[in-house]
Amino acid sequence: MESTTAYSELLRRVRESALLESCAGLLGWDERTYMPQRGSAHRAEQMALLARLGHEMLTAPVLGELLATVEASPLGKDAESDTAANVREIRRQYDRAVKLSNELVEELARVTTRAQQAWQEARQADDFAAFQPWLEKVVALLRQKAQAIGYTSVPYDALLDEYEPGATTAEITQVFAALRADLVPLVSAIAASKMRPRRELLERDYPLEQQERFGREAATAIGFDFESGRLDVTTHPFCSGLGPGDCRITTRYNVHHFNEAFFGILHEAGHGIYEQGLPAEHFGAPLGTAASLGIHESQSRLWENQVGRSRPFWEHFFPRAQRAFPSALGDVALDDFLFAINDVRPSFIRVEADEATYNMHIILRFELEQALVSGDLQPADVPGAWNEKFKQFFGLTPPSAAKGCLQDIHWSMGGIGYFPTYTLGNLYAAQFMERARQDLGNLDGEFRAGRFGGLKGWLNAKIHRSGQRHRAGALCRRVTDRPLSHRPFMTYLREKFGPLYGI
Repeated sequence: MESTTAYSELLRRVRESALLESCAGLLGWDERTYMPQRGSAHRAEQMALLARLGHEMLTAPVLGELLATVEASPLGKDAESDTAANVREIRRQYDRAVKLSNELVEELARVTTRAQQAWQEARQADDFAAFQPWLEKVVALLRQKAQAIGYTSVPYDALLDEYEPGATTAEITQVFAALRADLVPLVSAIAASKMRPRRELLERDYPLEQQERFGREAATAIGFDFESGRLDVTTHPFCSGLGPGDCRITTRYNVHHFNEAFFGILHEAGHGIYEQGLPAEHFGAPLGTAASLGIHESQSRLWENQVGRSRPFWEHFFPRAQRAFPSALGDVALDDFLFAINDVRPSFIRVEADEATYNMHIILRFELEQALVSGDLQPADVPGAWNEKFKQFFGLTPPSAAKGCLQDIHWSMGGIGYFPTYTLGNLYAAQFMERARQDLGNLDGEFRAGRFGGLKGWLNAKIHRSGQRHRAGALCRRVTDRPLSHRPFMTYLREKFGPLYGI
């Protein structure tokens, strides 16, 4: 077969597989938003079937033959070309997929669908014992998956690579160790400060209807397109990029906690802006797919924190917030509000944690996940191990499983290896933002005026439209002219929290 014909057929097949995956994505979104509780078993069979069909499409021998034909031709010789990038990442995807049996892929989809429903019910009931059998099944299947894929050093590498291509456990451990060494003294200095915000400001009455309206206003302002997306309610917020013109974000509301929904919406809108910024003409191919979850998280954390918790952002939005919530914020000064939303103190829930302590939540999960995959930690022992490590990290003991090891959906959906990407995202976000300020000039002035299009356009051009043309580390070097470092993030934290806490 002629190479250009082979390449066209390769892309056709990959895009067809992506369409099937987007159908599964829609069912997954429905499962976590509107599906009746008793629909879980049937949904599990639907998801299992789609997973098997998708896996069969991705592992068909003809796909390997098409790849080999294109790789042997001049088409992919220019490493910077669209073809080379697509072929490189399709090869990676294919080589991983062919190591997994149809049965394992199908069973993972079936079990994780049921496990997510079980997790939701167990979390609501604060009953780890009800979730334990499902966690045991998920971990056993992921151990099989890691062994089938293979690894150079530790089995966790095989799972991490799914979310952060090319990353290794050893590299992540080194990055996290350097970050932790600088974080601990900063958090200790903040804890020793006598300056404390009025947190009760955020725990007043914030009617849900106004929260939704205000959250949608902010998401629209930063660039999320609601004509190509929607906002719904779920137990654990997420973003589903189903394809061009259809990106769905979710949040959860608490009438007595402003931060939970508002910053959740900004976070998921950041993911959504990335999905909406991917080149639609490349849908289904690597060039139309996000570089990695670490890069994806950089976009959500950038909008949520670097922008959304900044003074310039609130110089624009605070008068609007006061109009939206007059009884809660009518008598509040901007300085007091800013201090409250940037409060630093140990807390039990990761998604509600401040920027300084958040990464300790991730390091805790990263360490526990490695032990689960290696077999050094059994699922039955997770609550005790979690509480012990939490006490070590934060000086607190979770009062319940719901505020401890049951708080996150990730393990129920088979997402072991996902958590490290959140901290990588924080580091990438700070480094990208540092460069954006250099390139764009007076961003703070733009934010004060309610203009966010300059930053969004910069992110579109530098990151979103690149798709998977470059791996995460290479993309970071191209955008910022240096490799990923924790130092820009620490500089950002010190500049923000130093004045607030007088340190």
